Amino acid sequence: MDIVREIALKTLYKIDKEGAYSNIAVDENIKENRNRIDDRDIGLISEITYGVTTWKLTLDEIVKKYSNIRLKKISPWILNILRMGIYQIVFLDKIPKSAAVNESVNLAKRYGHRGSSNFVNAILRKVDKKDYEELFEIEDDIERISKTTSMPVWIVEELLKEKDTQKVEEICRASNIRPKTTIRINSLKTNKSKIENKLKERKIEFKEGNLEDFLILEGTKNIEKLDLFKNGYFTIQDEGAGLIPLILNPKPNEFVLDACSSPGGKTTYMAEMMENKGEIVAWDIHEHRADLVRKNAKRLGIDIIDTKCEDATVYKEEYKEKFDKILLDVPCMGIGVLKRKPDIKWKRKLEDMEEITQIQQKILETCSKYLKKNGEIVYATCSIFCAENEKIIEKFLQQNQDFDYVKIENIQNKKDMENPNYIQLYQGKDNDGFFMCKLQKR
Repeated sequence: MDIVREIALKTLYKIDKEGAYSNIAVDENIKENRNRIDDRDIGLISEITYGVTTWKLTLDEIVKKYSNIRLKKISPWILNILRMGIYQIVFLDKIPKSAAVNESVNLAKRYGHRGSSNFVNAILRKVDKKDYEELFEIEDDIERISKTTSMPVWIVEELLKEKDTQKVEEICRASNIRPKTTIRINSLKTNKSKIENKLKERKIEFKEGNLEDFLILEGTKNIEKLDLFKNGYFTIQDEGAGLIPLILNPKPNEFVLDACSSPGGKTTYMAEMMENKGEIVAWDIHEHRADLVRKNAKRLGIDIIDTKCEDATVYKEEYKEKFDKILLDVPCMGIGVLKRKPDIKWKRKLEDMEEITQIQQKILETCSKYLKKNGEIVYATCSIFCAENEKIIEKFLQQNQDFDYVKIENIQNKKDMENPNYIQLYQGKDNDGFFMCKLQKR
């Protein structure tokens, strides 16, 4: 039995049937089996697990083409074995079809019965790369985009209300690109040239990022095990996420609130920008997530972050007009980070939008009261829907006449700004999707 594919199968079951988050499930299963697998195995486990989770809708279309049994009637174990086999045949070039078929049949024997293995064998022997290519011939735009990019129909429909067909297709296709590993250099401990030299010494390939403090690492695995990471010389962070603290631009000795701070990437970046001088109050609604901020700060040598378990929707009189600057990276639908967390698109539903936008509006309304006169606040999401972004800001400004937009200058080569009042980044080959807007209290 192939241990690598079996681990991938068990991970997929956790994601599908137990509601586990893909990144957490992958890490847990790899740690659990670390003494039985090597680094190359880890790469294939991640490839198959993330690949199947990302392409599930498309893979199921191919299953339906060849199966005389409805998807709902197929055992979840056997269905995921089929998805894994099809993913390897259609999307991976280095694995021979014979290996993909044979290993899938072996898994079916263990997780099903004789009929199951015959069923898997019969379907996978018919599958070919052309099964995917044929989906591009679908004439209906929504159906074609959905099936060729493995994107739920409701997401495609919502995006088409705001963007043209070509742009929506680009966004959906970019959501399936495997994300690059981007690091932010900790200016409190080192500088870019020193880190570049240390990476060269370790034969780790890299290239310049779009932002000054960032580097993009090439083909690096298990980066959190590097001594440079453990010693706090850098943090793993997407450049889109890194842009948000840059826009708020906190200064040394200021009093700053990060109301939705976990896991602490943006919080710690602000502390570095502040030269570890002043104070950042960091909140999260869950204690275990607040603890992630504390651990990140400790690793990076930061001591100006006061982390608390607090609900940002609940008003706290003691903070009225206390803060110079406030960062609100609010809970959202998360559609901008699908290439890192592909399971989000299968968990989210259109009905979730109403509840989430109410929370977003409440956090902005509540936390705005904590801002000093002439203070600045940045509202941000890792989503790309207008309802979570521009509409939230527009409603807030209508109800709060003492606030106004702060024009966002072109920051460090970010030339794709559509509006000087905010930045909407769509996911691309080098970044995730983010919205960010800066307001000032007059």
